[in-house]
Amino acid sequence: MHKKHLLSHLIVLPLLLLNCKPFAFGQHYLDQHPPTSTPDLFAPSIVNTDSIEINSVFNASFTEMFFTRIINKRFVIHHAEWVDGHWTAPEPIQMFADLERESVAIDPTLSQDGNTMYFLGVSPEDRIKKARPDIYKSEKIDGVWQLATKVGPPVSTPEYAESYPVVVADGSLYFTSNRPGGLGKSDIYRAQYMGNGQFDTPVNIGTPVNTDQGERGTYVSPDENFLITANTYSDEKGFAVSFKKDGAWQKPAYFHLGETIEKDWVYFCPYMSPDFKYFFFSKRLSNPPSSGWEGVTKGEVFWVPSSEIFNHSEK
Repeated sequence: MHKKHLLSHLIVLPLLLLNCKPFAFGQHYLDQHPPTSTPDLFAPSIVNTDSIEINSVFNASFTEMFFTRIINKRFVIHHAEWVDGHWTAPEPIQMFADLERESVAIDPTLSQDGNTMYFLGVSPEDRIKKARPDIYKSEKIDGVWQLATKVGPPVSTPEYAESYPVVVADGSLYFTSNRPGGLGKSDIYRAQYMGNGQFDTPVNIGTPVNTDQGERGTYVSPDENFLITANTYSDEKGFAVSFKKDGAWQKPAYFHLGETIEKDWVYFCPYMSPDFKYFFFSKRLSNPPSSGWEGVTKGEVFWVPSSEIFNHSEK
């Protein structure tokens, strides 16, 4: 498909599906001034604060925004809502009954109707046992997000790690797992949604996206026409994009973010705004760099125009 037509299709389709009128820019993005050609911090003092914040995402209708903040070693999903013509202040969502012990709720992804959220989770009980992460689900009922439940087999497993869930238009899930049969340390899988909360056996999406390098944080467009993942395909750090051609994923191509990649920072949590105009990503700094989440000292959310990404659609 021609690049111009592809971009037009990707931008218009969500509006047609939602059968709604375009909103003012402020509603879309928490009244923030849009970035230009280089990444900007997203919503300083609202999302980005002196705390550690990660992965901002919106529902498809731009009426709810989510991100994760670390509070006393608990990874807590927060959300703000568009109510009566303005955005509410971000508030935490309680995903687990135990509010005292350490837990993890991170990397939320929303169904197209905005009423189901999947996320990478570690319950307080599993955190004590140092168990691997699994995929959890919360339902929005009468406007309230309910306590989360684990998505059972064949998606989550007791022996292996499942992370970075992404729900697409038909309800199917993409996620990353280190289960046997993969090509590297971890691979990207797709589980077809069967209805009634059930999923078919996950299928490895294969080469050239999955490699022996091990894949991690991934975004997949709702129509499954393109995905963005951590760049393990060339020497540059950052992200790479793969477009689907004739039903097959193409080799991911590195794209420039508009800034020099900062040494010792980890770039992760790729995400595209529902109107496909802006690319969101997170950066994490740990001290020492090899200490990972245990030594994390800073986490920030950035956004940048997505035009550079779509320049790769015909390559």
